[in-house]
Amino acid sequence: MAARGVGLLSRLSMCTQRSQVLRPIHRRLSCPGTVAADARGEQPSSGSSETGSEDRTPKKRFSEVQKERREQAQRTILILCPNKISEKKFLKYLSQHGPINNHFFFESFGLYAVVEFCQKESVASLQNLTRTPSMGTEAAIPFRSRFFNLKLKNSSNETSEQSCIPCCNQSPPSSKKLFKLLCDAESIDDQLNTLLKEFQLTEENTKLRYLTCSLIEDIAAAYFPDCAVRPFGSSVNSFGKLGCDLDMFLDLDEIGKFNAHKTSGNFLMEFQVKNVPSERIATQKILSVIGECLDNFGPGCVGVQKILNARCPLVRFSHQASGFQCDLTTNNRIALKSSELLYIYGALDSRRRSPPILPTLDYLKTLADAEDKCIIEGHNCTFICDLNRIKPSKNTETLELLLKEFFEYFGNFAFNKNSINIRQGKEQNKPEPSPLHIQNPFETSLNISKNVSQSQLQKFVDLARESAWILHQEDKDHPSPSSNQPWGLAALLLPSIAKSVSHDKKKRRKPASERIKNLLESIKSSPENSTNTNGKRTVSTQA
Repeated sequence: MAARGVGLLSRLSMCTQRSQVLRPIHRRLSCPGTVAADARGEQPSSGSSETGSEDRTPKKRFSEVQKERREQAQRTILILCPNKISEKKFLKYLSQHGPINNHFFFESFGLYAVVEFCQKESVASLQNLTRTPSMGTEAAIPFRSRFFNLKLKNSSNETSEQSCIPCCNQSPPSSKKLFKLLCDAESIDDQLNTLLKEFQLTEENTKLRYLTCSLIEDIAAAYFPDCAVRPFGSSVNSFGKLGCDLDMFLDLDEIGKFNAHKTSGNFLMEFQVKNVPSERIATQKILSVIGECLDNFGPGCVGVQKILNARCPLVRFSHQASGFQCDLTTNNRIALKSSELLYIYGALDSRRRSPPILPTLDYLKTLADAEDKCIIEGHNCTFICDLNRIKPSKNTETLELLLKEFFEYFGNFAFNKNSINIRQGKEQNKPEPSPLHIQNPFETSLNISKNVSQSQLQKFVDLARESAWILHQEDKDHPSPSSNQPWGLAALLLPSIAKSVSHDKKKRRKPASERIKNLLESIKSSPENSTNTNGKRTVSTQA
């Protein structure tokens, strides 16, 4: 579950070196009278990491955003363009089929254009005038999609009018660029906001993700009319970063859905279907067919793998044009509900902390009404969906303080005996011997971090302790911007570059083991880091 409230801890398997711990910053989830359970996240793409947000603008429900994005994607096309093209003539040509709402270009394996029409009929009009290419000695498999290839009849006519087409960036910044931006910032809060700005999903990248799902839906609809392919996880929960994978699931719930208002008399009509022994076998058969279709007929779909014996069967592939690594599952509605929960957390406040910034899932359940009730496969996934009915937090702590105490908290967390309960916002006794245990908030018997090894967890703990020590030293010896020395996040995230810039300063540091030991001793002796009678650290909370 690549999600904002769990992210860094549940994805430690990706952290093989320090520079790879560049993940959206964790926030703290707490509730009155409980120990704060920390969790990670990145800012919602619409805001910045300011303290105590007072924005009173009505906020859209997750389902509303999903519906609008899906409708937007259905009237959007993807075009592979020649490198030399007149943008003005290109748009004029497409406008013959209807007014264009917006467009943008990006580079992947060539120059691509994403064009959104105002009406879906414009897409059909363009498709009706599009031909299947002649491949010479090879044979083309005819497939009517919204992924087009634009060619010039006479390229010499375009050269004189061709200008440099601005392309939207779809990748995170280089290490050198990020290093300079972080060093030029005035505070750690500014560094965190800079990190967010450079790594968060852009509007264009988000549109491309929904479009990719919509293109896959077109393929699946050949077998399952009325199906939907929906993105979930980091692509939609507001915690995604540029370059993250695209998780999607094939939603078949609307196919043949019974509608009592459309029936009359004493007759009940049902579709003739094939039966299989179990839901899992049905899922495997469906994904097997879709995987074959993507491999043989899906434009731009390469490296297709059918991983059907996993706990959650999936089809993994690369969408070459968009550059996304994709995982397709089916009827994975709990994963979508988890994405909605994290979307709500991200929209409520850009931080997490005690006094409470974010409510626990159990508290959100108490605010739910009949419309919010949601039971999926016997699991209670009910919580309030209307963001406007959740009171904002009055917490005003800085991002710098939150970051420091996050590293201190997890650098000293008793992972050997305690687990993290997101639903109740507290730590609890570990129910199984896995190195890291984070309870799935909906399927509570599952550990969403079960794949994290002991060595990966230990690496995270060591880095958290060292990071806490580095930030503690910053309080004592903060370099001036003109010194060109790495500080704050630059010292944490870019050690390989920082080493060449401040070799002398690093040589004066104590060995890592001694620094970590001193940090632990200072934390244990700190009065605010007390322990309760059960040996668990407590963090002050208030309603």
